[in-house]
Formats: sequence, C-alpha cells, structure tokens
Amino acid sequence: MTWKLSKAAVQLREQFDDCYPERDRSSDGTKGDDRHSKIKSDHNPDKNGWVRALDIDSDLLRKQPEEMAYIVNQLCSNARKDGRLAYVIYNGKIASPKSLWKWRKYRGVNTHTKHAHFSFKKSADNDGRFFDVPMLGGSLG
Repeated sequence: MTWKLSKAAVQLREQFDDCYPERDRSSDGTKGDDRHSKIKSDHNPDKNGWVRALDIDSDLLRKQPEEMAYIVNQLCSNARKDGRLAYVIYNGKIASPKSLWKWRKYRGVNTHTKHAHFSFKKSADNDGRFFDVPMLGGSLG
C-alpha cells in the first residue's frame, strides 16, 4: 500500500526546514521501520495509508537543544486552539489534551532526546494550514 503523510505533518516539517535550513536531519522520521510495524504507532500507515507521526531532529542550531524546547512549548501552548496535534513527546516528557497540554513524565522506552515526536489527529490528514508559532515563522500575537 502506498502511504501518505498527514498534511499537517508536511506543513510542520516545511516550517522547520524553512526556519532552520541547515538543521541536522539525522533523527527525522515519518513512516515507521520494521520495529514500528510490530507495535501500535502513528508512524505506521492506517488502513487508508495515512501516517500521522513526524520526528524532527532536536539539533536545530548546532547543538543548542533549548531551541527545540522553546518550539515544542510554543506548539503545545497553541495546540488547543489549533486542534491538529494529538500529542508531543520530547526530552522525557509528553503533552496532550489529556494533561491540558501541560508536560508530564513520559514512560515509554524512547525518551525522545534526539528528536521531538509530533502525532496528529485524523482530522489533520487534509489540513495543511500554517502553524502560527513565532519560532517557526508565525506571529501568535
């Protein structure tokens, strides 16, 4: 089956690429590998071929990890209003609607320190709107 990446994920990746053109991409990811296919994961295509996960390498500006922390915080702050994110995992923490987009300890095997993981809702499959996040070209004003 041919897979396709959620349009919200495509848009978010494009904003990272536009704002950080020389960023490290070695930990970027979309469709899962064989290991992912054995577990429930948004990296796996659903029955219609949609992949709803995006990993972005945390090294945006030459080993300054705080830059990614600022961005994921901005995305989480705007997530309720935006409505496309299902959850975000970064640096041993997870934020989602379940916690009202507040960070809590992530208990999964991968603590996501080399990359930030973004999972998207099904409703975001065809929603490629710009993410209004200041560090990714938005205003949030």
